Amino acid sequence: MSERLADVGRRIGTVRQLGAVVNAMRGIAGARAQQSRALLPAIRAYAETAGRAIGQARQLTTNPSPSGGVPPGKPGLIVFGAEQGFAGAFAEQVLNAAAGEFAGAHVLLVGGRAASLAGERDLPIAWQTSLPGRAAALADMATAIVEALYDYLADAGPVVVAMVFPVWKASQGVSVVRRTLLPLDTQAFPSGDSRNVPLINLPPALLLESLAQEYVFAQLCEAAAEAFAAENEARMATMAAAKTNIDDKLQALQLEERLTRQDEITAEVVELAAGARSRRRNHDL
Repeated sequence: MSERLADVGRRIGTVRQLGAVVNAMRGIAGARAQQSRALLPAIRAYAETAGRAIGQARQLTTNPSPSGGVPPGKPGLIVFGAEQGFAGAFAEQVLNAAAGEFAGAHVLLVGGRAASLAGERDLPIAWQTSLPGRAAALADMATAIVEALYDYLADAGPVVVAMVFPVWKASQGVSVVRRTLLPLDTQAFPSGDSRNVPLINLPPALLLESLAQEYVFAQLCEAAAEAFAAENEARMATMAAAKTNIDDKLQALQLEERLTRQDEITAEVVELAAGARSRRRNHDL
């Protein structure tokens, strides 16, 4: 076998190995996205339940929280970015959507890849954590965010807190959502039937505060699940495009291999024919 044909064979083997890696990454991303999607209905039901409870508990308070005005102080900003690469422009897209707010906010950033890109751009980050590799660990991460957020609020007071997170839609790809998290407008939750006042064993103000914390936690869990699913969906799309390119490259190499083998066979036939003619001439002499 010639050196050229051996080189083409090695390249084909390398491309096939790369294709296997891409398929594995695509499969892992698909499984993770599906796991995260499966969590969203329960998370949203949890948030709706907490919201209804807030509306009912509001009937028990004599001084409901005001819904207007903007609290003073440096606002908080929770950004759910990318944890890893191999997801196309996903990491840059999410960070670009929130980059303009970094300078004037206390930023809590989720995602190792997002933190690396923010460092390259000299964007200030007050706190950072990683997006877990398992959907089951998203609640623990949301708990860590809540603790960091409340530590900041203990010093800064009742400031505005917003969160920015990606959402994936099959027909549209990634879109970035910005949602106000705090202050929580309790007046926005329906109070229900005023004749059915719930029985409680906590002071109304403490109950309302506890329910508000549960609602905030549910909102963070939803944003984390959406971000986790969006990153893996983006990775699936990127790996699908990579697989198409790999298949095209493999077909081109296989064609080159066939042509190379054909050229070598032709060259051998020509060489054998030339040798046969030479022997006949020598025999005639």
